[in-house]
Amino acid sequence: MATKFTSVLILLLLVLGAAFAGESPAATQATRPTPPGQASILPPQFAGWQVSASTKASKDPAVADPVNAALLKEYGLTDFESGTYTRDDGRKVALKAIRFADASGAYGAFTYYKMPQMLTESIPDQGASLNERVLFYHGNILVDAVFEKLSAMSAAELRELSEALPLPTGNTRNLPILPQYLPKSGYVKNTAKYVVGPVGLEKIGAPLSAPLVDFSASTEVALGSYQTADGIATLMLIEYPTPQLAAEHLRQIDAANHANPKAQGGGPAATAGPVFNKRTGPIVVVATGAISPGEARSLLSWVNYEADVNWTENTYQGKRNNLGNLLINVFLLCGILIVFAGVAGVAFGGIRILFNHILPEKILHRQKDVDFISLNLSEGQNGAADSKVSPSIKAV
Repeated sequence: MATKFTSVLILLLLVLGAAFAGESPAATQATRPTPPGQASILPPQFAGWQVSASTKASKDPAVADPVNAALLKEYGLTDFESGTYTRDDGRKVALKAIRFADASGAYGAFTYYKMPQMLTESIPDQGASLNERVLFYHGNILVDAVFEKLSAMSAAELRELSEALPLPTGNTRNLPILPQYLPKSGYVKNTAKYVVGPVGLEKIGAPLSAPLVDFSASTEVALGSYQTADGIATLMLIEYPTPQLAAEHLRQIDAANHANPKAQGGGPAATAGPVFNKRTGPIVVVATGAISPGEARSLLSWVNYEADVNWTENTYQGKRNNLGNLLINVFLLCGILIVFAGVAGVAFGGIRILFNHILPEKILHRQKDVDFISLNLSEGQNGAADSKVSPSIKAV
């Protein structure tokens, strides 16, 4: 018996050891969730394309773009990934995906890299192409694709790639609203730019200098070129957190323009050419370049800030706080109680009548002659309160 028990115990230990041995470190690591911010950007395959080698990833903006490293950092680059993909027919495409902290950074970088001669592509969220190069962004990721040879299905393949990209959650997916205020009339294609710092402002050749714009106040800038009768004009929108800040900076721009109206950039209060401006809400609108005063006023009039106000404070005007509704509900409740009482009374009376017909009378009624005991107290002869009282008991 002892030998048999020992054999069973050894067999059980061998089975448990094999089970634990099956949980290799690799398997345990595979079930472990990926740390936030470490998820891969590019998929291993999409639309028949397979990655030919391991992708290259880094968080250094200088590795993503050595020339525009400071700009990418300003837009909020978090990491990037690049790789080469191939198909069975031998075609190749080089992909570079840059991930930003939010969609505004991806949109701003897209407007910077997009060239005026590019063609618009229907790739989410926006796409543009020139020869074998296709540029698009989706969510907070900017993708730069360079094909060895384009085909009729290249755009569809990149649309499938865009759907495989990891998307941010919450408000980080929201695009900036300021570029939507750029007028459509006279707009020169692919010239809209969106910047959030002094590096981007300098690279796009804005008519106002960074110190005059003042990015320390969480400022956003949108810029576009417009065709006029005299040539190309520049319209610049500068959004500040409050209308008060916008009014203060507008006074500074006016003062700089009056002090040095022909300055050509480089100084703290430099502008390029005559400046026409106005303020609408928290937005300062500046028009400059080859534009007449009349056309400048017309162009400025297209920009009008519209505040979207959401009233969240309780006004106490709802149905629960309305006195008229309260009185109506009181009368309604009284009517319901009256009807209920009437129905209950009729039902109770009807049941008694029914029982009188089908049940013996003694169940629902008292006996007609019921004996009870009465106590008679009579006063004494003198009627005094303390007189002797003689009780008597009789049955009635």
